[in-house]
Amino acid sequence: METNDETIHTNQDNEVPAAQPKPRRKRITAKQKRERRQRRRLIIASACAAVCLLLIAGGLAYVSRRMQRPNIVVHKREYPISGIDISSHNGTIDFSRVAADSITFVYIKASEGADFRDRRFSANCDSAAKAGLKVGAYHFFRKNGNGTLQAANFLDAVAGKMLDLPLAIDVEDWGNEDAESEAVVRTNLQEMVTALQKRGCRVMIYTNKDGHRSYIRDQFSHLDLWLCTFKHPRKVSGYDWTMLQYSHWGNVAGVDGEVDLNVFNGDSLQWEAWLRHR
Repeated sequence: METNDETIHTNQDNEVPAAQPKPRRKRITAKQKRERRQRRRLIIASACAAVCLLLIAGGLAYVSRRMQRPNIVVHKREYPISGIDISSHNGTIDFSRVAADSITFVYIKASEGADFRDRRFSANCDSAAKAGLKVGAYHFFRKNGNGTLQAANFLDAVAGKMLDLPLAIDVEDWGNEDAESEAVVRTNLQEMVTALQKRGCRVMIYTNKDGHRSYIRDQFSHLDLWLCTFKHPRKVSGYDWTMLQYSHWGNVAGVDGEVDLNVFNGDSLQWEAWLRHR
């Protein structure tokens, strides 16, 4: 018998494939439903626990900060010369009331880095001087910033102001960018100090114990030291400090909110002698 291949192939091509049955949806058992509910509860509980831990951590941090606020009382009979340091963050200040609250001097932020100027410096400086306070200016030192440029910014900021106290350079890690190395910081700081001294300025360094150890003690010990440490002045040893900032949480008439408190290391006669040594 002869076979017609063409006919056979044509018939096969025209065949319609049979419809495939749809897969049945797998039925969820009661046990699986319970397991899903348990997983959801576990996720919600974990999220709540994480939120609670964050709240607890925040509370502990707050308590820790409060515990770091020692109640230091410095009597005038021990340290008769006291002062505050301020910036625009302290808002509008009534310097007449400050002076009436047994405050002798005020350091005012003038500049920061190579181009920043404190917007209240000029007004604060004029008002403080008018109230009879001894006035100084400070510059927040940027550790990675060119020292010569920072000195120029500082000098421009204080130009025309009659200042009683040395120009202070605030050297600290808090609020500062990381530096390539301590050597870089010291080099930039030396450039700034040199540039200020070349203009006939007397320079003082503000820093805390960490900053003193890292940047100051081996290279700038010849300069007046304004040290920050939250201890009673008579308990601070091992540092030849001229001024001491012993609190960030002081209350002084004429200043809304908390303000930094400082004392001079000496009596009234030593203070007058130090002021004349310009």
